[in-house]
Amino acid sequence: MIKILAYPLTVIYYILFLLTLVIFHPIQWFCFNVLGYKAHKISVDWLQFFLMRCMNVLGTRFTFNNPHKIDTTQPLIIVANHQSMYDISPIMWYMRKHHPKFISKIELGKGIPSVSYNLRHGGSVLIDRKNPRQSLPAIMKFGEYIEETKRAAVIFPEGTRSKNGTPKPFQTKGLEILLKKIPSALIVPISINNSWKTLKYGKFPMGLGTHITFTVHKPINLATFDNKQELINSIETTIKEHIHP
Repeated sequence: MIKILAYPLTVIYYILFLLTLVIFHPIQWFCFNVLGYKAHKISVDWLQFFLMRCMNVLGTRFTFNNPHKIDTTQPLIIVANHQSMYDISPIMWYMRKHHPKFISKIELGKGIPSVSYNLRHGGSVLIDRKNPRQSLPAIMKFGEYIEETKRAAVIFPEGTRSKNGTPKPFQTKGLEILLKKIPSALIVPISINNSWKTLKYGKFPMGLGTHITFTVHKPINLATFDNKQELINSIETTIKEHIHP
């Protein structure tokens, strides 16, 4: 019965989702080209808010648990597990005062209204995961940008989404580069639960009534760690200990 109900609700969701992307695309363009970065960032923030509201049609709820007061004058490296595309908007919205920027696959840089435009112009980096000669220098430059602007780099070290909630081993090369290029960073580990359930039937229909939770763990001052591999292992353990497939 629930799956049957999911069909019409998914149609409504996709209509609202696409309308939101189409409406915000020219808003982003205007803000970026006429008003500058600050206005563009505000438009992107509100895009994330409305994308989350679209998910409410499916009964999806978001809980973002962050008991920590995180300095906005220090660059961040936000490290999280990855379960679906619905991990992204809540991080961007709830961490918006830190200006989150993403390491994203190059394929997303074109063809998607609003999303592709922001990835190209909002400070994120697009990488070709099959081409280290392109991806590694791009991540290095991205890290230097985050260090200089005191913004937040978001990285999903699993490299690809977990389709059943069970975390995959971290692929650490990108994270290692960020640790090297953003020496003044605070590391902010986040555990994400249940977003995979939005796609438990596939992209159509979508899952109903999902409660997606984000647990922000105690920030770690990168400068206090000499052994970077030990730090990475600690981050991975912390994140995975709070994932409940």
